[in-house]
Amino acid sequence: MAIDRSLVEHVALLARLQLGEEEKTSLLEQLNKILDHVRRLEEIDVEGVPPTFHVLPDMRNVMRPDEPRPCLPRDLVLLNAPDRAEGQFRVPRVIDSGPREGTGS
Repeated sequence: MAIDRSLVEHVALLARLQLGEEEKTSLLEQLNKILDHVRRLEEIDVEGVPPTFHVLPDMRNVMRPDEPRPCLPRDLVLLNAPDRAEGQFRVPRVIDSGPREGTGS
């Protein structure tokens, strides 16, 4: 099956893409090249080749177990804090606590 111009236009419509004539022509060529390449891949004899999910055979999960550990001492954590108060980070106010218009509160 080859991709024709009407299919490119239909997919562009579904994806809400506005393509110019040159873009449609370019995509048409690229998509047909991709399909040709997949057809050539399908011709390869893979009989006896074990299935793999990754090209690196020794790939494994490198995440450590999620185990609780003691946290850093507070003084060490706050050592480079630009501003601190009462043993905590002090940050600029980001929420306006004043009354909101139209709510009466």
